[in-house]
Amino acid sequence: MFDLRQLEHAQAIVGAAMPPTPAYAWPLLSERLTATAVVKHENHTPVGAFKVRGGLVYVDRLKRERPHTPGLISATRGNHGQSLAFAASRYRIPVTIYVPHGNSIEKNRAMRAFGANLVEHGEDFQSAREEAERRARLDELEFVPSFHPDLVLGVATYALELFRKAPDLDVLYVPIGQGSGICGCILARDLLGLSTEIVRAPSTEAPSYALSFAAGTVVTTESSNTLADGMATRVPDPDALAIIRKGASHIVQVADDEIRAAITAYWTDTHNLAEGAGAASLAAALQEKPKIRGKRIGLILSGGNIDFDLFNRWIIPEAAARGKVLV
Repeated sequence: MFDLRQLEHAQAIVGAAMPPTPAYAWPLLSERLTATAVVKHENHTPVGAFKVRGGLVYVDRLKRERPHTPGLISATRGNHGQSLAFAASRYRIPVTIYVPHGNSIEKNRAMRAFGANLVEHGEDFQSAREEAERRARLDELEFVPSFHPDLVLGVATYALELFRKAPDLDVLYVPIGQGSGICGCILARDLLGLSTEIVRAPSTEAPSYALSFAAGTVVTTESSNTLADGMATRVPDPDALAIIRKGASHIVQVADDEIRAAITAYWTDTHNLAEGAGAASLAAALQEKPKIRGKRIGLILSGGNIDFDLFNRWIIPEAAARGKVLV
């Protein structure tokens, strides 16, 4: 999909808009896992999630190669839309973002604050995406999918940062939504010639990628009812699936209860707030605790954009029951 020179060029594009995000080895988290745990903090980007990197690289190429494009349009549950709105605002390109009804109020507000024209449509991401594609054809706008080579190239810059700081990782746990993050990690690892095992962590409530991996072909599902909205995928991307099947080790599916426990662990052990998808990698590592004992592992905290209302409904009651004080 790209070579090391192109990846380093993308890193320069991203670096013009934001500094590298930190990667810390947290002692309490390492104690919990009985392994040295290095967390890549993509919750520390200008939009609170890793997606901003892909948006910056996509819009940079668009502006150079198709400067007269009248506008962008896409669908999202939040982070992809924030990424495009943030990147497009730097070039003054209009952006329309479709979201399903009932989408995160706070993510909707953030997209509007970055300049997006927000439209609510349908009951889930797939419905919003199909409508956005239809509007793109009618209005002759540039439709930006959730998985695209430029997006993968952009988000792979976080993997380049991580692997150059910690080239000795035995295992890297990465959440799966539409697949750009884990594909970026696989491709960056291979370009650097590293042997790090990469483990994918989809939701049990949105199992399309797990089913597709097992079947060897794209398998769609009728629902994706996880509270970790960044992982709520019903229709996998075939190009992403091909990269994942070739370059990732195995799947560790994580349930919403396990993700909730991981969000709490991140807060108590590092004082970082993770969104559901952002905590999925830790949830997967906790499942495999006996297997990783004594190893050096990486965890992608892919974002921190969890709604306060969802946090109150999902995280606080369980934490209170266990005697944890989060706020």
